[in-house]
Amino acid sequence: MEEEKERAFDVVILGASGFTGKYVVRETLKFLNSPSSPLKTLALSGRNPTKLEQTLKWASYPIKPPQIPILETNISDPSSLLSLCKKTRLVLNCVGPFRLYGEPVVAACVEAGTDYLDISGEPEFMEKMECLYNEKGLKMGSLVISACGFDSIPAEMGLMFNSRQWVGPAAPNRVEAYVNLESKMRIVGNFATLESAVLGVANAGQLLELRRSRPRKARPVIPGPLPSKGATIEHQKSIGLWAVKLPSADSIVVRRTLSFLTENPHGLPGTKDSDEDIAKRKNFWSTVKPVHFGVKIGSKSLLGVFRFILIGIFIGLFGSTAFGRSLLLKYPEIFTLGMFRKTGPTEEEVSSASFKMWFVGHGYSDISLASKGNKKPDMEIITRVSGPEVGYVTTPIILVQCALILLGQRANLPKGGVFPAGIVFGPTDLLERLQQNGISFEVISKKALPS
Repeated sequence: MEEEKERAFDVVILGASGFTGKYVVRETLKFLNSPSSPLKTLALSGRNPTKLEQTLKWASYPIKPPQIPILETNISDPSSLLSLCKKTRLVLNCVGPFRLYGEPVVAACVEAGTDYLDISGEPEFMEKMECLYNEKGLKMGSLVISACGFDSIPAEMGLMFNSRQWVGPAAPNRVEAYVNLESKMRIVGNFATLESAVLGVANAGQLLELRRSRPRKARPVIPGPLPSKGATIEHQKSIGLWAVKLPSADSIVVRRTLSFLTENPHGLPGTKDSDEDIAKRKNFWSTVKPVHFGVKIGSKSLLGVFRFILIGIFIGLFGSTAFGRSLLLKYPEIFTLGMFRKTGPTEEEVSSASFKMWFVGHGYSDISLASKGNKKPDMEIITRVSGPEVGYVTTPIILVQCALILLGQRANLPKGGVFPAGIVFGPTDLLERLQQNGISFEVISKKALPS
């Protein structure tokens, strides 16, 4: 990585005028030049300088916007991107769908030795970037980390939080996460999220092909038998939700982190670790136990679950053909029953929304029980992560806290490479930072299960 003193900016927000980007700008401004913040210099970048200036005014309101450089950048022009990346220590990429627009940004960051964070929830993009840029990222000192938003930090940190409640000799076997979106008004999602999901269906074969072409990842050893798949629609009485499997990136990202942990049981070494840093990281990862992990979306009513199923059917059926995709993306309100619209949610809809993500863990009060035939789990631990609206409030909070850790604790993080967020940020103070900024982690219950 080039010397930090040669960089004009600590952070550049790319795609700052987009739906999510403008909220990232607003969150970032809270920490710019504050006494304890490592963020001292910031620039906004995108295709349209006028829109970027309007974003800065919106994000700063009601006070006068600060003097922040506006940089016009064309992501289809590699020289323009490379020039941008050479000016900054870190790029926060908010330009999606990432399968369409993400790779040129990653390539430029890696070439410039610049660190990179994004809010992608697209497994094919993330795994492709690891395949193509991991070695060069390590060589150039560029740390590339995706899924630093609601996809998939609550899942990663939430699972670790649950796992750490299983104090030896207890050990978990499986953890199911249940996402429940709540609002006093109508819940409206980010249109780019829908677009990414539709393109994911269209390109599902490419992800399978990519995985077949790569060496198999290490699989963690999990105590006890493989859990059954269970019913399609589940009534989880302990948390009061009806639920159905959610085909999100969360479970894939978590499995990648657990695979990295299997290969690196003491975590990833930092650039300039002290003996204390090494011991602290080793101690943290010794408390995180591998599990079978899945994610479901829940509703307090059975009708709500049927709505999720219907939306999933529409996306699955229409996403497989070009004509179907055009219909889905042209009329999102119709085909998602009002859950997505091109204009996104209003300010009132954003401020009224929130989420709860429950982690229901089943395992053994003593790990020795797991080796006794098909012994059923005899212990349950339920934890919960909760916070504000997922796409425009929680996601910027998470992304900005990851950025501040990367800026302030760079010497304790890997020199470079392409990694899931959990394996990098797990042993840092990210969880505490999220708690301080409105995202809570709680232990709900611990109990014995009937035999």
